[in-house]
Amino acid sequence: MSDLSVQLETPTAGKYTQPTGLFINNEFVKGVDGKTFEVINPTTEEVITSVHEATEKDVDIAVAAARKAFEGPWRKETPENRGRYLNNLANLFEKNLDLLAAVESLDNGKAISMAKVDISMCAGCLRYYGGWADKIEGKVIDTTPDTFNYVRKEPIGVCGQIIPWNFPLLMWAWKIGPAIACGNTIVLKSAEQTPLGALVAASLIKEAGFPPGVINIISGFGKVAGAAIASHMDVDKVAFTGSTVVGRQIMKAAAGSNLKKVTLELGGKSPNIVFEDADIDNAISWVNFGIFFNHGQCCCAGSRIYVQESIYDTFVQKFKERASKNVVGDPFAKDTFQGPQVSQVQFDRIMSYIKQGKEAGAKVEIGGERKGDKGYFIEPTIFSNVTEDMKIVQEEIFGPVCSISKFKDKEDAIRVGNSTTYGLAAAVHTKNLNTAIEVSNALKAGTAYNTLHHQMPFGGFKESGIGRELGEAALDNYTQTKTVSIRLGDALFG
Repeated sequence: MSDLSVQLETPTAGKYTQPTGLFINNEFVKGVDGKTFEVINPTTEEVITSVHEATEKDVDIAVAAARKAFEGPWRKETPENRGRYLNNLANLFEKNLDLLAAVESLDNGKAISMAKVDISMCAGCLRYYGGWADKIEGKVIDTTPDTFNYVRKEPIGVCGQIIPWNFPLLMWAWKIGPAIACGNTIVLKSAEQTPLGALVAASLIKEAGFPPGVINIISGFGKVAGAAIASHMDVDKVAFTGSTVVGRQIMKAAAGSNLKKVTLELGGKSPNIVFEDADIDNAISWVNFGIFFNHGQCCCAGSRIYVQESIYDTFVQKFKERASKNVVGDPFAKDTFQGPQVSQVQFDRIMSYIKQGKEAGAKVEIGGERKGDKGYFIEPTIFSNVTEDMKIVQEEIFGPVCSISKFKDKEDAIRVGNSTTYGLAAAVHTKNLNTAIEVSNALKAGTAYNTLHHQMPFGGFKESGIGRELGEAALDNYTQTKTVSIRLGDALFG
């Protein structure tokens, strides 16, 4: 092995070569300062390996590579070929599905069954945007007889992309797909907690046919590499998925530099509303999935559960029974539903919220404790006896913790559903179509929880972000509109 890769092994995919360098200009390279940082296995709390850390100097190099590619051959690349490269990359994701899923489980701690679904969704997303590449069109606008006017959609340029640790490779694909389809070049920074999958995926970029400098993947810390991307004078657009707190910092950096375009997919505290006419067993299945899927580490998790008062007691008892059946343990075990939290920092943060909830007088219906004595495992936790002003109700916990409380009628459900500063996702469980439409229309939220699909726009209202990921809507984030007016004949102004 070279000093830019290491031999690792996973329980399901066996031995594999893990790149550890920065992927710039289609090659893995060392960081300029020679810094590395450790990657921790959240299941065992042991070091997996170390990877090269990007500093501001490395961001400069990656941005220069992306700029050279954008202004050079990539700008003249046909839409058909851009689509072909994305389709090639999708095919390679499918070919390497078992390996990519295994690295995701090793790095992030998510159940291998869930990781395999993630990789399939990555391939679907890349292929979807491969199909869009040659369908981004302008229009002709008829104004006066002596002018010919048209509007064209052009790529923005060099795009800085900063992705989170909860869906490392899925966010990789969400960011890269639309940016490439629209003709941009990319410098993408993975989360410092989960760099391994992004680097394995980077090794497929050259094989897919992408020219040097078009997609650059770096590992590093948000306060250094992420901040450098957000404030870089030669980055034309920054896309970020993560916390609202960091999103504000990125907006400030973008405004304080070259006023680069910004899209932000941020936090959530999503309401999950169950009416008395709902199929209780079906609703409980979805509510359980809504909060405990992916260890509760979902920005769109249904973490605030509101149940109509007439069925509240029955619902709580059945929900406790269902949550107690969630298998928490080794992510590589076939029956595991919930793996460990991603890091010690995240584990401590979640446990502090659980402590605050207990001290505020909320009742722990189930869970509320660490599970086991090794790894960052937390029991699925349900709080009742909560009030709307409690931190566990208002603030994003980002873990397997939810609150459950009563509501009276539609108006009350809408009021409590909109009672936070967030507006990412929401769900309504009812058999009454009028109720479903009326309440969903009134909720200030941008999407449904955990029903992710590359054809459907994803994003939030209020403090949950700016812009939309996925679907045709994402293309607007990566294009700018140019109006061209051509004077016909010899007409003079005035």
